[in-house]
Amino acid sequence: MKTETAACDAHIHIYDPRFAAQAPIEENAGVPQYRALQARLGLKRAVVVQPRVYGTDNSATLQAIADLGLANARGIAVVDRDIDDARLAALHEGGIRGIRFSFHSPNKDAGDFETVARLAQRIAALGWHVQLHWTADQIAQQESLLRQLPVPIVFDHMARLPPGTGLSHPAFGIVRSLLASGRAWLKLSGPYLNTAFGVHGGYPDTDAIARAWIEAAPEQLVWGSDWPHVTEPVHKPDDAELLELLSRWCCDPAVRQQILTTNPARLYGFHDH
Repeated sequence: MKTETAACDAHIHIYDPRFAAQAPIEENAGVPQYRALQARLGLKRAVVVQPRVYGTDNSATLQAIADLGLANARGIAVVDRDIDDARLAALHEGGIRGIRFSFHSPNKDAGDFETVARLAQRIAALGWHVQLHWTADQIAQQESLLRQLPVPIVFDHMARLPPGTGLSHPAFGIVRSLLASGRAWLKLSGPYLNTAFGVHGGYPDTDAIARAWIEAAPEQLVWGSDWPHVTEPVHKPDDAELLELLSRWCCDPAVRQQILTTNPARLYGFHDH
């Protein structure tokens, strides 16, 4: 499926050897390589998510936004818990529109649940959101916190519901109600993170979950490739196949267009020219 108009890939990572990293970086995963993928898939817009290897130094992400062009790129930062207002303002000027808390696996730079509440208060005036890569169990355990946050919430990777049994997990109902309220969004991304079949297995156990999200709240969903797929060092998924999954999950072209174009424009503040 090659897209048209201002389709957005709402979840990518850019690695740039010009910037210091805490670990070896992914090779051939810079802006030039991503531009080639955009051309191949017919994508126009992108959201650059701060890679873990750069910690809370968002310089590489800001440079990627600038290189892609602020008209068609936004970013999600990871920040220090004591970041000052001037730095937040500078991040906003550079295209940042949210901060990520990745608690799915241990992450010393991501803060803790108390930090989520405190930083959400800080970013509310900027119109930012919090992006959460949490396990389904963490979502269920933190329901009270989620319902009290003063900013929109974006759930990463289909809310990481467990394959096969995800629709019966308490997190499904919690996220569904937040989506219905208009306070939350969800990324149809990372199917290989939510399957028992592996990268080349076609991800059949993601179908029911993805279709349930599309049925529940099509106006609150965005799509992301998760390029360059750093969690899959041996067998990289085919990005064209990942985009084609959206057609398998959703047979309505108007809804697919909404997920790829209209919704991300609302969430990230893109404007047609």
